[in-house]
Amino acid sequence: MNWTSSQLRSLTELDRRGTITAVAAALGYTPGGVSQQIAALERATGRKLLRRVGRRVELTEAGRALARHADRILAAEAEAVAAVERTRTEITGVLRVALFATAAAEILPQALRAAREAHPGLEVRSRDMEVDDVYDAVVSGAVDLALGLDYPDVPIPRDPALRIVPLHTERFALAVPPGTFPGQGPAAGGASAGPLPLDLRRTEPHSWILPPADTYYGRAVRTACRRAGVEPSVRHEVTDTAATLALVEAGVGISTVTDLMLRLRPSHVDVLPLREPLERHIVMIYRTTAESLPTLTSLIPLLQSPPLPRPPQPNITPAPPSATLS
Repeated sequence: MNWTSSQLRSLTELDRRGTITAVAAALGYTPGGVSQQIAALERATGRKLLRRVGRRVELTEAGRALARHADRILAAEAEAVAAVERTRTEITGVLRVALFATAAAEILPQALRAAREAHPGLEVRSRDMEVDDVYDAVVSGAVDLALGLDYPDVPIPRDPALRIVPLHTERFALAVPPGTFPGQGPAAGGASAGPLPLDLRRTEPHSWILPPADTYYGRAVRTACRRAGVEPSVRHEVTDTAATLALVEAGVGISTVTDLMLRLRPSHVDVLPLREPLERHIVMIYRTTAESLPTLTSLIPLLQSPPLPRPPQPNITPAPPSATLS
């Protein structure tokens, strides 16, 4: 049959996602481009692969049969590409990476610097995405590798076709406007001991700044609070870390942070350790069929290096006089 990998991938994604619009968004095409690829497949097979049902489309029996085999064809093709690449003495080629803001700022740059020195023929193309979208980007084949976040209370899906490899573990602390919790500062714990751990139950009267409840991060923090016996009063739903820290600094609420998150925006806030364990794991995600690709295996150990330390930033100063915490 005279078809292409792109056409087969569009078919498998349509089988998985159900709408041409969703396939276009996942693969970075236009809806018209996806329709053209399916039409080309129909010409190549001589069979109708789609039928319209009301305002939607669904795969015909022939379409579903081809989609099942297309997954195996694409996997075999990936293995063949890896075998060819392994015959090279020098690592060259393009590696597509999806990542979220913290990884883009703190993890990928040092890996790319090392990659330029070790593998000058390797071209890494990165896409900054919402962190909850990077998993689907790997599943769809839009990228070869993603850096994502996994929370013990709200884990990302596990799929035998994917590898999820932990890189770093971070424990959350609480960022609050200065002086919000008297007695929790460094003086209370002693100069060398640092701030005393804060019980999440003490946050009950305060407003929170968190991502929406339908995000992994938002669910993880809400779950930890509820386990401690408090329902967080979320007044501001924000997904951007720098914006969250700016709001905390302005005195309008409190939020959870990690060391890497604090690097994104030096802020005048109190950072207090939490008594309850609340962690996130920064992970790599890639398809098992791609795990022997030299382009992938060359970058993985570079990503596994811990982020370089930075000089400490002052993080406790008086909040603006007009700021209020409700």
